Amino acid sequence: MLGAIAGDFIGSRFEANPIKSKEFTLLSVENRITDDSVLTVAVADSLMHGLPYDRTLRAYYRRYPLAGYGGMFQIWANSESMGPYRSFGNGSAMRVSPVGWFGADRDQILAEAEKSAAVTHNHPEGIKGAQAVALAVFLARQSFSRKKIKEEIQERFGYDLSGSLDRIRPGYRFDVTCQGSVPQAFLAFLEAADYENAVRNAVSLGGDADTQACIAGGLAEAFFGPVPDPIQKAVFDSLDGFLKNKITQFYSRFNTGG
Repeated sequence: MLGAIAGDFIGSRFEANPIKSKEFTLLSVENRITDDSVLTVAVADSLMHGLPYDRTLRAYYRRYPLAGYGGMFQIWANSESMGPYRSFGNGSAMRVSPVGWFGADRDQILAEAEKSAAVTHNHPEGIKGAQAVALAVFLARQSFSRKKIKEEIQERFGYDLSGSLDRIRPGYRFDVTCQGSVPQAFLAFLEAADYENAVRNAVSLGGDADTQACIAGGLAEAFFGPVPDPIQKAVFDSLDGFLKNKITQFYSRFNTGG
């Protein structure tokens, strides 16, 4: 989970100012967490305490109303009765990484990922994006090879992961749909040498940088291990006590080694 939050933190300053390079200052005073991190922690909180996802997501929105949420999510979060709005945006995939640390098998992970998505993103593509990321996190922490992870995600979800970042990068543009951003975030992870490289890969696409780095970072943490200490420190220094406490609880509860 911290891998996703750190990816969001690093990618945040490039969302409105995209770049097409992996060469950039990793940690800057301009970095901040966004809705990606806030809602990732909300999902973790729901898992830890058995709370309904819709209630927890709304509560976190009210606590952090200026984190940069999408327009439809804000309308939903400000309503106590509005149901899911059939979104296929990547919001379902950005917040799902904690689900990959929860559960004993694929079926449980897939079912929980669907639950976490469907309160807002009940379009098949929105659910698929969340399930793909959660399952890949689960497989990575089970020590599956990236080749095996790639094969399973392609076969189960139909994502085309055969390309390369170098071929995609020149023509890639900002895209907040699951189908137009999640496969590319997977490639950022699949081509990475380590955690930092995965996040740099995601940012270098020049797209929805914070969200794609969030997704790639969550995958990379599960595969490579804990986020490097300097990045962890920078992220934790940026968080308030409430979020720090929830993150610490999650790592303790699920013994994830963060």
